[in-house]
Amino acid sequence: MDPDACIMRPYVHINCAMSADGKIALPIRNQTTISSKEDFARVHRLRNKSDAILVGVGTVLADDPRLSVKSEFVARPKRPMRVLLDAMLRVPDGAKILDPSAPTLIFSNRDAKASGRRFGPNVEVVHGGTGGMVDLKAALETMHGKGVRKILVEGGSEVIWSFLEQGLFDRLTIYVGSMVIGGRASPTPAGGEGAKRFEDIIPLKLLRTRRIGGGVLLEYAPTGR
Repeated sequence: MDPDACIMRPYVHINCAMSADGKIALPIRNQTTISSKEDFARVHRLRNKSDAILVGVGTVLADDPRLSVKSEFVARPKRPMRVLLDAMLRVPDGAKILDPSAPTLIFSNRDAKASGRRFGPNVEVVHGGTGGMVDLKAALETMHGKGVRKILVEGGSEVIWSFLEQGLFDRLTIYVGSMVIGGRASPTPAGGEGAKRFEDIIPLKLLRTRRIGGGVLLEYAPTGR
């Protein structure tokens, strides 16, 4: 049985870029440019077709993204909702994801509610669940209730693993750049605990491949879809 068959959720598209050896950043985990200009254009078109763009707080702390659609790549850019998974409300006050350029929805846990933090009028915080992780199914149901029908998940690696491991995705696209990063500590697209047994490995169905700006785009779907 489909693990998310009983919940109303948006269409979930996971997108990331990695080097030829499967790394997404340097060992210090700061922002590393892997995509070509052509792939950046593809990503911004994806953003423009989405109702929301989602990242985890680790991505915000490392890269401080605004998660906007740039007119450099899209003729008529929209303002998709920005969604942040931040169980303990670690997002800095000056983070770009909090600026007034688009609405922002933050999912934290009930313990973080006691912090009493206040944000701008464009930021809504939903407190739910306990522990260090956000309840993804509950978050997706909440977003669906707010009219979000398509969401683009951009990272980081633990967030991507959580969506894959729980079967909460419809498409996975990976841009493979023509470079090698190496390093034992360099992060990969799917982090977290990962599969502990062969039976826990997440099978995928390869839909298509295509060359983009010197790299290759791989497109997958969950098996059975």
